[in-house]
Amino acid sequence: MTNPLGVIDRLVMATNAHDLDALLACFDDDYVNETPAHPLRGFRGREQVRQNWTALFAGVPDIEVRVTASARNGNEVWSEWRMDGTRREGALHAMTGVIIFGVADDRISSARFYLEPVETRTGDVSAAIGRTLSERAS
Repeated sequence: MTNPLGVIDRLVMATNAHDLDALLACFDDDYVNETPAHPLRGFRGREQVRQNWTALFAGVPDIEVRVTASARNGNEVWSEWRMDGTRREGALHAMTGVIIFGVADDRISSARFYLEPVETRTGDVSAAIGRTLSERAS
């Protein structure tokens, strides 16, 4: 029987151990990643997961992740993530957001990915709304 929260726990442990093989074992071969805020970034397949995490482990050698909150609804896990580390050139790497995972047969079969870089320099909520309203639709 599938334990969706256990699969996400395995993913966190493999990521923090920088164990690419164990990380990849958490994903189905036909894994589907959707990024609704950035539709062109979506992809299918475990090979792209390999490419992504190979680059992340190389570029942020001390990367560490944690799930700060999660909830399960059947075979779906809603999870809030935080990723921190230091990039090779010395800049801090911080991302946070939500990932909604679909789990089947003890593997991640899908995700809706809402993780974004943490940014602290562009002003308060009023400034953000002003920028959003002044941007042209693309």
